[in-house]
Amino acid sequence: MKFTPSGGASFPGPEAWFTGTVFIDGVGDPADQPDVGCAHVRFTPGARTAWHTHPKGQTLYVTDGIGYVGTRGGVVQEIRPGDVVFIEPGEEHWHGATATRFMSHIAIQEADETGQMATWLEHVTDADYGA
Repeated sequence: MKFTPSGGASFPGPEAWFTGTVFIDGVGDPADQPDVGCAHVRFTPGARTAWHTHPKGQTLYVTDGIGYVGTRGGVVQEIRPGDVVFIEPGEEHWHGATATRFMSHIAIQEADETGQMATWLEHVTDADYGA
C-alpha cells in the first residue's frame, strides 16, 4: 500500500479550458501512472468546460450537485451524484454545473501513445449550454 496524504492545493481551471469559475484537485500520483489522469473538478453555478475530446475516452463520476454533459449535435443530459458518464474516444463534448447549482465530478482519462489526454476546442456558447 502507498498512502499519499492530502496537502496539495486546489488550482483554478485554465480560462482556455473553462467558462466560469472552476477548481481542480489532482487525484493520484502522476509519477506512478503518468498515462492516467484523474482529477476532482468543482464547478460553480454556470461554469462549464470548453468543447473537447479525449483520445481514449473519459469517465466522469458525479460526486455532488447537479450538472450537465452535452455532445456535439446531441442532447444535453442532466447529471447528479452517483451518475457515471463514459464519453467515447474522440467524441466532442462538454460538462459543467447548472445555472443555479454547484457540481463536482471525478474525471478519469488515459493518455494516448504521445502523452495526449485531451484536445481542447472552442468555448461552449450560451445557446449550446442552454439547449
